Amino acid sequence: MILRDKKTRLVFHNGVLTIGGTIIEVIYEDSHIFFDFGSEYNPASEIQPETLQDLLDEQLLPYLDNMYDTTINLKGYQSKDNIFSNTAVFVSHVHLDHSKVINYLDGDIPLYTLNGTKHLLETLNINNNFLFPRHGNHEWPTRKIIGLEDNDTVEVGKISVKVMPVDHDAYGACGLVITTPDLVIAYTGDIRLHGYKKDKTIQFCEQSENCDVLIIEGVSVSFQELDEEKPLDIQSERDLIEKINDIVNTNPNKQITFNYYISNIDRVLNIIDTNQRTVVLDAYYAYVVKQVTGKQVNYFRTDDKNYNLDKELEIDLNQLLEDKGNYLWQLSENIVNIVPKLSSGGIYIHSNAIPLGMFDPNYEPFIKKFDEQNITVEIIQNSGHAYPQDLVEIINLVKPKLLIPIHSYKPERLVNKYGSATR
Repeated sequence: MILRDKKTRLVFHNGVLTIGGTIIEVIYEDSHIFFDFGSEYNPASEIQPETLQDLLDEQLLPYLDNMYDTTINLKGYQSKDNIFSNTAVFVSHVHLDHSKVINYLDGDIPLYTLNGTKHLLETLNINNNFLFPRHGNHEWPTRKIIGLEDNDTVEVGKISVKVMPVDHDAYGACGLVITTPDLVIAYTGDIRLHGYKKDKTIQFCEQSENCDVLIIEGVSVSFQELDEEKPLDIQSERDLIEKINDIVNTNPNKQITFNYYISNIDRVLNIIDTNQRTVVLDAYYAYVVKQVTGKQVNYFRTDDKNYNLDKELEIDLNQLLEDKGNYLWQLSENIVNIVPKLSSGGIYIHSNAIPLGMFDPNYEPFIKKFDEQNITVEIIQNSGHAYPQDLVEIINLVKPKLLIPIHSYKPERLVNKYGSATR
């Protein structure tokens, strides 16, 4: 194997045979880095941890020497002497299965990510309820994050890490190209070819070409064979926008609401920019868009929180409830209690929003609310993960000496005709 005669060590602590919770360590001499630091998302589980102690005790997170907040009094865990002079953590993107645990890390350890992810994480966690909460009293709910520009390089001892943007459905997503004196490792994070930033994924692949190790996500092959065809109707983000616009255009006299996942900034911006109706967001979602992109959008309020939004863009919720043609407005998960107030015969568009799917116990009761109100539910979705055929294309572009598929229930489905692959 390519790693056998190298000084560089790769340690997979978590997230190889699960979708989420990826924690990988690269070690060279007295330096080491980690990526990512999330937790597996499983809303159906009877175990819903709330603390670092819970995560460790339930073996949902590995205990890592000298990595966690030293002010947290853990029972049953004790770090060994620290043998490393240089330590850093990198986060590929904002999704909780890659980021949720970062507040439990030692605050003195540098944490890096692209600026888009930094701003989005800090904004989403403004109410201290997105990430696991910090221990103790702090002025800010999110630990310090060091934001990077696209393609910046960070040196951690003799480990060099280039942070490159890639196409994913989370704003600010990146892959890593990691170089040590004897190894080049490429890590895709979550990646695809069918969004608005396909060119970024291609650039990442070109930078990674002929690398020693490619660590690639394999979410789609958990559920599909390699030769399975792409969906006929919605293959790309652009197809999705066209589908939403078609529903709006062919139903001119109906109330239409929608929801999307909050970190999919590119999607909602394209909905706003291309739809013939005036698009109106929940004030909190409008705040997130403004903080991350600087763009002010139409919004409605459901509480008295001050998000410092443009008052001229505010639209009264009662006006939206009575509308049947002027607005496409967001029915966020925060206000599902108003479904009985919606107009009978209307349409609700669910676009990769919470609840995420049938695996979530909240999904079926959520959909039933609309049935009871005689509202048609349109499931208009597009994955943030590469199709199986596109994963093959990415591998073929990179041509790694060693392929390590992770973040998948069926990683063995991905093969490497340019060298070996882990099994």
